Amino acid sequence: MKLPDWIWLRRILFPRSLRTQLLARSLFILATLLLLIGGVQYFVMKNFLYNSRAETMENQLRSMPVDLLVKREQLKQPPNQSRNYRPILFTPTDTSLGYIQEDGSYVSLTQSTETGYPVLSASEYESILQQWKSREKIKYRIVKDSEGNDQLVVFRPADSPNLPGREGFGSPSPAGSGSEYGERITGLVQMGTETGPLVDVAMRQLVIFLVLSLLAMAGGLLLYMPLIRRTLVPLNQIIQAVAATDAGNLKQRVPEQLGQEEIDRLSSSFNGMLERLELSFEAEREAKEQMRRFTADASHELRTPLTSIHGFLEVLLRSSSIRPEQLNSALNSMHGESIRMKKLIEDLLMLAKLDRAPELTLTRTSLDGLVLEMEPHLRILSGQRMVSFTLAAGISGQVDKDKLKQVVLNLFQNAVQHTDPESGSIHVGLHSTGQEAVLSVSDNGPGIDREHLPHVFERFYRSDVSRARKHGGAGLGLAISLSMIEAHGGTIKVQTRIGEGTTFYVQLPLKASGNPS
Repeated sequence: MKLPDWIWLRRILFPRSLRTQLLARSLFILATLLLLIGGVQYFVMKNFLYNSRAETMENQLRSMPVDLLVKREQLKQPPNQSRNYRPILFTPTDTSLGYIQEDGSYVSLTQSTETGYPVLSASEYESILQQWKSREKIKYRIVKDSEGNDQLVVFRPADSPNLPGREGFGSPSPAGSGSEYGERITGLVQMGTETGPLVDVAMRQLVIFLVLSLLAMAGGLLLYMPLIRRTLVPLNQIIQAVAATDAGNLKQRVPEQLGQEEIDRLSSSFNGMLERLELSFEAEREAKEQMRRFTADASHELRTPLTSIHGFLEVLLRSSSIRPEQLNSALNSMHGESIRMKKLIEDLLMLAKLDRAPELTLTRTSLDGLVLEMEPHLRILSGQRMVSFTLAAGISGQVDKDKLKQVVLNLFQNAVQHTDPESGSIHVGLHSTGQEAVLSVSDNGPGIDREHLPHVFERFYRSDVSRARKHGGAGLGLAISLSMIEAHGGTIKVQTRIGEGTTFYVQLPLKASGNPS
């Protein structure tokens, strides 16, 4: 398919390749700088030529005596007589030489007629003469001659002891002087030369500079393209790494020390992005796996009591004659399984709420008072086990009382499940470290094996399945406790020794740090 012409033109004027853009913009900037330099060089050269030519012409005028320029007898003619000065000098065809009379009129002093002569106004000549009298430097002027060509013009005062004159252009002799007209005269000798040859010299220099600049740019282009290609090699490596990266391959990395600061920073950012993506995908896979395990465990836990209840119901429906003690046993079993299933569903709903956005009702609470309030209930749960309390008084903080009670109850029930009913010992402690309160629940159970320790707070995880089945646990108590404490801004830690027991530490900040409802 042939592309329209405007698309081709757009691709040429606005290339999409980074290499082409860098090359085009660099050449554009270089060409602009060279043009500016050439323009400045042209004006500097022209000004230098003008100054040099003006100095040469001024030296020529100084070496010419006025007596040779203008004959004395011609200057002594009365003002009312016609003044027909006869040129006495030959000058080059591009040079004009003239005398400015006291009335501001111009008289040519050359025998060449090929070049026109520039003429200023009488006021301008008067200003030039006044500058000379005040010893100011008279700068050359660029004036158009009678043929429309620019001429560089310099001036010299026509002042000689033998040529007395008036004070200025158009000024009469002083009254009572008694001197004849023409005994003294003051005027200007003007020399001009065409600027065309000087401009041609400056223009030739400019053309030479531009030609050399074009050759330099062409040579630079040939050298610059390989350099740009080598400069963009690290960027091409990043492009290849990006092209090879997908959800199944996030191990790809690019070197971060490529010798270019910007590219190194891009490489570092790209590697950091890949690392974050890898962690995110890993976390997502882990979350999916946990969800799969959670669904399977929840289904299993719910199916067990339902199966038991269903079995007892079938037995009751099939038995036409059943003894009262059998009926009571079946009903008690179904009631226990229903309680277990209800507790499991409540725990699952609690975890779902904690996963969304934990809502806490924070109040200023005495922590030691809260534990003492639970003491009778805890002693009933412990059965024949020995229970002791070591509670520091005066510790209070902003907590959700109901959720903190649930945490203490879960930890205590966990200790009950893992200790002997007769020789078991459970200790509840509370103390402060200044900025946080530390609540501990210790037991003298068998401890937790090293391979189980990282998983104790996972949902449905049980290190001893038979023990959990016996006591009706589903492996959600520690997971719920962890979520509640984290909602308060605290942490839970566990320390254990095989054969000696396990201690759970709950660390709570004494300042409010939760999400009050």
